[in-house]
Amino acid sequence: MSCALMTVAPAQARYLQCVPFAREVSGIAIRGNANTWWGQAAGRYERGHVPQEGAVMAFKATRGMPIGHVAMVSRIVSEREVLLTHANWSRRGGIERDVRAVDVSPAGDWSMVRVWYAGNGDLGTTNYPLAGFIYPDKAPMIEAEAPLAPMTIATTAAAPVAGTLPVE
Repeated sequence: MSCALMTVAPAQARYLQCVPFAREVSGIAIRGNANTWWGQAAGRYERGHVPQEGAVMAFKATRGMPIGHVAMVSRIVSEREVLLTHANWSRRGGIERDVRAVDVSPAGDWSMVRVWYAGNGDLGTTNYPLAGFIYPDKAPMIEAEAPLAPMTIATTAAAPVAGTLPVE
C-alpha cells in the first residue's frame, strides 16, 4: 500500500505552500498569495518594520519569487537577525524551523534580508525585499454594536381584525 502511495502522478501530488503554513503557525487569518498579505493586513492587523516573535515576515514579489513569500518569526536573535519558521523555501513543500534571516538593508530597517538556504548550509546569496511584519496579536478590536432600541413603525395599511379586514 505504501508503494502505491509513493507512485502518485506528479500532477496529483500536493505539497505544502508557505501561505497555509504561515497562517497555521501565526494565527493570522489572511488568504491568497503571499504578495497580497501586506495589503490585506491593512486595517485588520497592525503592521510595522520591527520584527517580533510570532509576527509574519512578508516578502515582496520579485522576478524569481513572483508570488512573494511569508514566514513566521520564531525568535529574535539580535537587532539584525531573527529565526524563521516557514515552508516551501529550501525544498519544495519542506518545513524549516528556526532558520536564520539577517537584515542586510543599508539603513538597518528590515527592508532587505538574506535567508538561510539548505543548498548552501548557510545564508543564501540573494537579497530579498520585505514589505514588513504583520503582528498577529495586534488585530484591531471590533466593537460589538449596541442593540437597537425598540421602535414603532407607523403605517396606513389596514390590519386584519379577527381574521378579516375592516370595511371602510
